[in-house]
Amino acid sequence: MTALHRRLVAEAVGTGVLVAAVIGSGIAATRLSPGDVGLQLLQNSLATGAVLVALILALQPVSAAFNPVVTLLDRVTGAIDTPAAIGLIGAQVLGGAAGALVANLMFDLPAVSIAAHHRATGGHLLGEVVATAGLVLVIGGATRGGRGDKVAYAVAGYIVGAYWFTSSTSFANPAVTIARTLTDTFAGISPASVVPYVLAQLVGGAAALGLLSVLYPTRTPAGESAAAQTVAEETVA
Repeated sequence: MTALHRRLVAEAVGTGVLVAAVIGSGIAATRLSPGDVGLQLLQNSLATGAVLVALILALQPVSAAFNPVVTLLDRVTGAIDTPAAIGLIGAQVLGGAAGALVANLMFDLPAVSIAAHHRATGGHLLGEVVATAGLVLVIGGATRGGRGDKVAYAVAGYIVGAYWFTSSTSFANPAVTIARTLTDTFAGISPASVVPYVLAQLVGGAAALGLLSVLYPTRTPAGESAAAQTVAEETVA
């Protein structure tokens, strides 16, 4: 198996487990704490953050982006080529969809139930711009600053916090957003909200890339990008 094939597998598996954690913990939270949305969100965010740390630490030596925005920005900065970027994004989207199906089935729900939760208000979309910009800034700042070994904790900490301080509860990831249309549960999002969300995420990623170019005009060998960190590898949520 080539290095790219291993990366494709890592991205599919990692994104799938991440989505299963997001959706599964949301379902569990609504069953364990019915009627208390605040407690449900707390349980959902803590479970997501914990799984993120574990996944990034386990898969970072191969590939641990789990996020098309991060992969696209690595392509823009030249860390990966176009065929690799297309393959990795495809693996993330397919893996995320599989994770949603598994989460539904684990809780004895239909494998697919299209979400009816419309989220694309102006406030939610601004929240997604902020959430994604912050996430990319955390990843880029950690890796470009030579702290790639700390990125798992930085990303997980940011995501747990962003669940609470952003109006959108920080999807910040097109693959996860698409996957969450497949579950009409706590974590679900209506298909009609996906395109606005993804566009907001791309805007946030681009804004963060511009800010990183100002903050880190010169990259050190130890802190280039998430993709160049290991074997042209990427990182995140």
